Amino acid sequence: MSTIRVLVVEDEAVAAAAHAAYIQRIPGFELAGTAADGQSALRLLGELAGSGAPVDLVLLDMNLPDLHGLDIARRMRASGILADIIAITAVRELAIVRSAVAIGVVQYLIKPFTFATFADKLESYRSFRRQLSDRQSGSGRAGASQSEVDQAFASLRAPSELPLPKGLSAATLGSVQEFLRKHRDAAVSATEVMDALGMSRVTARRYLEYLADAGTALRTARYGTPGRPENEYRWNGK
Repeated sequence: MSTIRVLVVEDEAVAAAAHAAYIQRIPGFELAGTAADGQSALRLLGELAGSGAPVDLVLLDMNLPDLHGLDIARRMRASGILADIIAITAVRELAIVRSAVAIGVVQYLIKPFTFATFADKLESYRSFRRQLSDRQSGSGRAGASQSEVDQAFASLRAPSELPLPKGLSAATLGSVQEFLRKHRDAAVSATEVMDALGMSRVTARRYLEYLADAGTALRTARYGTPGRPENEYRWNGK
């Protein structure tokens, strides 16, 4: 699958720079540009499409100086711009969320958030695109079965978010998630997480077990080491 081109639409300069930097840290994505208001975003989307390098995904703030994010989404669709949209906003009103879903927003990310949460959303979206692309290229057909559609849409949803047990912190959890993501090609043990992040082995194992129970990590037994087998954990790829 080709690289996913992303447009950041955000009026706060610090937030826009952070989102752009986050995109460049995630393999398979590239920054197509940034826009600080709705009119600039619509103009840039049209220019990039006309140049043969269209935007695949828009990270869209809802509160912009000139237009509401929902208005931008409607104008995109009316002008034939079919780029997918992930809303990145502090807006929590259910009416706005419902309208965003109705317009076709594929993900909704509420500020503030960690890089780990941001990456989860984008990687889930990439999995969604890959599944649809693989089904078509692999079968040579344009249609999809019910199960194929279900699997593609399920990939947009993050693994179940279990409540954090007492004694675990969201910040440390984010650090463990990022460590797993960086080592996605090899399973890691609690001892390796302990050494890398400076925590006790018992604490590292608690975070890894939580992620395994939530479906964010895959848990298997590691054999071939002295003593009883210990578990190892691998990022699940979403």
